[in-house]
Amino acid sequence: MTGVERIAEAFARARADGRRAALMPYMMGGFPDLERSRAIAAAYAEAGADLVELGVPFSDPLADGPVIHAAATRSLAAAVTLEDVLGLCEPLAARVPVVLMCYVNAILARGVERFLDGLLRAGASGVIVPDLPLEEAEAMLARCDERGLALVPLVAPTTPEERMARIGARARGFLYTVSVTGTTGERAHVDGQLARVVARAAARTSVPVAVGFGISGPEQAAAAADAGADGVIVGTRLVRLAGEADDPAAAVGAAVRELGDALR
Repeated sequence: MTGVERIAEAFARARADGRRAALMPYMMGGFPDLERSRAIAAAYAEAGADLVELGVPFSDPLADGPVIHAAATRSLAAAVTLEDVLGLCEPLAARVPVVLMCYVNAILARGVERFLDGLLRAGASGVIVPDLPLEEAEAMLARCDERGLALVPLVAPTTPEERMARIGARARGFLYTVSVTGTTGERAHVDGQLARVVARAAARTSVPVAVGFGISGPEQAAAAADAGADGVIVGTRLVRLAGEADDPAAAVGAAVRELGDALR
């Protein structure tokens, strides 16, 4: 089964299991440290995550707010490498589909072919590259397609109609739909226009629409599902818990179960 097929199966299985939307928690690779990061990955799978977004630490994460930025900085200070993150990916990918979140400089420094082959060996299903614009994505998309890996693009509330149609047509795995303008982070409620944003995205792609940025607690997750999202991505709250809790794996596991319950 290819990575693209595994992602499609995960969304379908979530629906079949009675979830209104698939749950995709995010984790920063190597945070708070590699050992506890492995425990967090296992806790996500055991708590019922349908997919996992696995972040590669980077020094200039332009899409991320202060919590995830600080987690990346801590991982880098501990000398966590892409190889370390791929090492985290492999056992997790045996349990649930894993999509890496990686900024383009880290990919180019390694070489696209070598990077994607590393993803294949680690069992990853795809990659999100938030700073790879549509106009520069064709070569990487072709190489991902050759390997059955999903290159997941992003759209925002401000994305123009024609551009959203072009992005949606090239989406693989799912279309990452940003719920707000701005960076990742916890918010008190979802934007009142989210249903319109989701509907616009869904009308311009054939893959599931997953909503991220600003989704933190069960109420926001349920609201995203009510707005028509096929998937819900939660990051900042879980990363914050991982950094604050005495037992990070237990804390994030409980939060993931709570989020999953809200989507039923």
